Amino acid sequence: MEDAESGLPIVRVSMIRADSSIVFVREDGKEARFPLGTSPFSATSALASLHWAPSDASFAGSVLLAVTVAGDTVVFELPSDDQEQLAGRLIVYLDQNQWSVLSKANDPSSRIPDEDRAAALRLEDLARGGALILPASSAHYHETTKWSHDAARYQLGLTVLQLSRGWQLRDPLQVRRDEIRASYAQMFRAGPTPSARAVVTLMPDKLHGPPRGGHSSEPPLDLPPHMAAAYKALLSATVLIDVMLDHDHIPATPATGWTQTNQQFSDWLDQESRDSQQKRKAVDVLLLQDLQRELAEEAHSSGITPMQMSSWVRQHAVRLAELPALGVFREILHDRHLNQGLTWHPNDLTDMLYLSTAAAYTDVIVCERTMGSALRGGLTRLGRNTPVFRRLRDAVPALEHMLHLRELPTDS
Repeated sequence: MEDAESGLPIVRVSMIRADSSIVFVREDGKEARFPLGTSPFSATSALASLHWAPSDASFAGSVLLAVTVAGDTVVFELPSDDQEQLAGRLIVYLDQNQWSVLSKANDPSSRIPDEDRAAALRLEDLARGGALILPASSAHYHETTKWSHDAARYQLGLTVLQLSRGWQLRDPLQVRRDEIRASYAQMFRAGPTPSARAVVTLMPDKLHGPPRGGHSSEPPLDLPPHMAAAYKALLSATVLIDVMLDHDHIPATPATGWTQTNQQFSDWLDQESRDSQQKRKAVDVLLLQDLQRELAEEAHSSGITPMQMSSWVRQHAVRLAELPALGVFREILHDRHLNQGLTWHPNDLTDMLYLSTAAAYTDVIVCERTMGSALRGGLTRLGRNTPVFRRLRDAVPALEHMLHLRELPTDS
């Protein structure tokens, strides 16, 4: 990106809220300022300015810097054509309660144990230093933005944004569709081991996939391809930051019927005189009913015939167990429905979806005790070994050991 008159590269583009202007800064330090007309900043936005520093013509390695009205800063890494942006870094998925610990760690007045505070501050150092990645999910955005306590919501949202640095967990509903499609390809077209791709990503518009009504923003038609890609990445990053920090909270949405359905099924299963294997088969029927739309639509889009789909369903126990995220989800569903007298809660579905996806595509998980226990049990039954911790004080020493092992020289 360069100035047409001088041929010098543009090293920074800024949008300034105070005077509603856009500023282009050349390599020689000279700048041009133009009015924006209608301000892109809403009245409730917490943002004061946005700054983009393209590093080269392909925009590889560029970042977006957002500055809030309060003077806080957020840096988001932006995607490039280089598929190695993960660079082999450890990926750690934190449940919402662990993000809360991180948010409180820098506040001396917050009531958290000293061991948890020390662990949180160390994890923050590792994330800021680039040693590991802490991806944010749509669950984190949803749970944070609905808080009605303005100051606490802002601080928590700021923590998630600053430490995730733009890294996201792809929508779990899209991930399980990708896995189902890959399973069809493996069974009927000799495809590779089923898996979803780029589940932890910087790519735009992946936090909410098409199954949830999400859609990609379309750039102006006259932009060249590299600028169109930059436009989409910058718009997506800006929206994520702005929504998370907005002064107004987002009202909680009404609970779906999923909780009631599973509670009724658990209550019924508790009364059945069946052994555990028979009960697992009954739970599988419930799961297949829940998946029937995804199974049918992915079969249709993949060109799978009704007869082939029926064959897949007959082998569902084996096929589901092979799927990285959906296999874990199935195990957690078994565990919970076989737990006598279990009470289901509206957030259980959220926890199960996101934690099962994280268990399949990240390196370490830190989550609350009950769901963590079900997650560990499911991973063990599947023969997988993703570490699951309950507290940061336990996770951080293990992370440091893992990082140390990666630094050791290998024999040539």
